[in-house]
Amino acid sequence: MAFETYIISWNITKRCNLRCAHCYLDASYLTGDLTDELSTEECFRLVDQMAEVNPKAVLIMTGGEPLLRKDIFKISRYASEKGFLTVLGTNGIPITADIALKIKENGIKGVGVSIDSLQAEVHDSFRGIKGAWNNTIKGVEEIKRIGLEFQIQTTVTKGNYDEIPSIVEFAYKTGARVFNLFFLVCTGRGEKMTDISAEQYEDMLSYIYEIHDNFKGMMIRPKCAPHFKRIAYKSDPRSSLLNGYIGGCRAGTNYCRITPEGKVTPCPYMPVEVGNIRDESFPDIWWNSDVFKRLRHPEYSGRCQDCEYKLLCGGCRARALSSNGDYMGDDPWCQYRPENGEKKIINLETGIKYGLDDEIENLQSGHGGIEITWSDEALRFLENIPFFARDVARKGVEKHAREMGYTIVTVETMREAREKRAGKIRFNA
Repeated sequence: MAFETYIISWNITKRCNLRCAHCYLDASYLTGDLTDELSTEECFRLVDQMAEVNPKAVLIMTGGEPLLRKDIFKISRYASEKGFLTVLGTNGIPITADIALKIKENGIKGVGVSIDSLQAEVHDSFRGIKGAWNNTIKGVEEIKRIGLEFQIQTTVTKGNYDEIPSIVEFAYKTGARVFNLFFLVCTGRGEKMTDISAEQYEDMLSYIYEIHDNFKGMMIRPKCAPHFKRIAYKSDPRSSLLNGYIGGCRAGTNYCRITPEGKVTPCPYMPVEVGNIRDESFPDIWWNSDVFKRLRHPEYSGRCQDCEYKLLCGGCRARALSSNGDYMGDDPWCQYRPENGEKKIINLETGIKYGLDDEIENLQSGHGGIEITWSDEALRFLENIPFFARDVARKGVEKHAREMGYTIVTVETMREAREKRAGKIRFNA
């Protein structure tokens, strides 16, 4: 498989307006010392270097609270102009009508907002600030008002476990295009938090699979949950979800995190520094890190090594590290027991495309009897879908077009296909 970056999570600042109990970054509350953060020019240089690996990757600009960084829009615009699909991970509180417009005007294609409970007092307690819930919802309304796509993200805990179905319903009714359910990895300020049990983890993933197609127009996905692809495969080996959903632990393989100070780690929940962009270039770190090489050609220990799903799932490397100090060890939140004796190692190749350049000829030539061409506007719209999901999106849209007797794919055709296919082609950043 290729090891280009698909997604990069960039903690662009550690300043925050909340005091979240589970913060992996241990972000500073408003007045923290920011003198060691990357300067604007250093950020521009980093964007240039990330583009050398893959300029079409999804770039998640988060924090802390990224909107507290004064040069955030200069950086987002620069990254977008380089070709990145730039999205914003925010708590939504700073988003006013003016800020929402600036978000849209400066290259940001989508916004992810965290909501942890439908009970304002529970959400506020988890986030550490009174009034957080109401101000987050106000921010979401401003994003909706200008027509920018947004996703709602929730971290499942013992405190909100039974509330997840209601939160999913709320996200759908609110108009979210994606609902992401994150599974806690106990690091940073969340190191001493009590996670859900392994049984609850498995049951919640099974629930997410059961409902993943039930909300027309909204994609539902678990995050930090590589076991999900095993559950999907066991439920239906022919599931269309398996063709386009990149499962398994992507830490260090197609995904990494960059801290406000320029440190590179495999993921936000693995505090294993593999380099610093102030000392080495990003491409050098990405291609030459021993840790990344080990993650790309893993030799697991314990049950993961013996498991027939080790290529499909592979377990959460961050959870293995936080639990037993070995990122190649067992994922303790996995209840599956490998079959005894000889077994077939299960693997599925997910179709990957590296940008539109390789696809234009196919898009203009058509396939399957009816010749299909794409309008320029539709091609630009397609470019807003992460490159690793574009091939699945393209095929779904063209299938819909042929069924309807269309010869030209327009943006409206894409919207029709999205509704028909229950959101399978939406971007998921």
